[in-house]
Amino acid sequence: MIDLTQVKLADIIPQNLRNDPNVAAIAAALDQELQAITNAIELLTPYVHIDQLTSEQVDELVWESHVDFYDTSLTIEQKRGLVRESFQWHRRKGTPWAVEQVVSIIFPGAKVAEWYDYGGDPYHFRVETEQAMTEETDLDRLFRIINATKRKSTWLENVTIKRNIEANLYFGGIISEYKRIEIHPVAFKMEDVSSTISMGGVTSILANTTIYPEVR
Repeated sequence: MIDLTQVKLADIIPQNLRNDPNVAAIAAALDQELQAITNAIELLTPYVHIDQLTSEQVDELVWESHVDFYDTSLTIEQKRGLVRESFQWHRRKGTPWAVEQVVSIIFPGAKVAEWYDYGGDPYHFRVETEQAMTEETDLDRLFRIINATKRKSTWLENVTIKRNIEANLYFGGIISEYKRIEIHPVAFKMEDVSSTISMGGVTSILANTTIYPEVR
């Protein structure tokens, strides 16, 4: 079997033409152009080879996939994740699942809680994440992602950023016991009796930061 990426034009033309020096020269000149076309065949299935595409090529796929909340400043891994899952999101757009999936691409581990899960007002929901927001644009990006994915009839109540903070608190005490026995008429001395009791503990602190979106 001939490998398409390795085949040369001179290998497939008739023998009588292959012996012609002019035809052989033309075939050799065309090989480079034909090889470039062969290498570009993989680009016809970009979604299959998305992990090999450059950031600029992924930007073009975003336009084709209609990712409304796309941001060119995202990392290449985040861009690929948004494009890869865009078809699923469009099919289920407007559902809590879609909101949670989209937000998790930018803020891993994010969760969506509907109003009836926490006793809130009807048609409201909350977003919880443990991902740190280190850039000034992170919060605005989060709101844009949510507003582009949620149903128009629902409202984001707040965003809770959870942090687990572990702190060790130590406490202890000592109990000393002394016992003396006298026996008459014969007396003897017993050794003192003492003991030490130590106690300790560890506590874990959970800190939540709640951010309320601006009502517009």
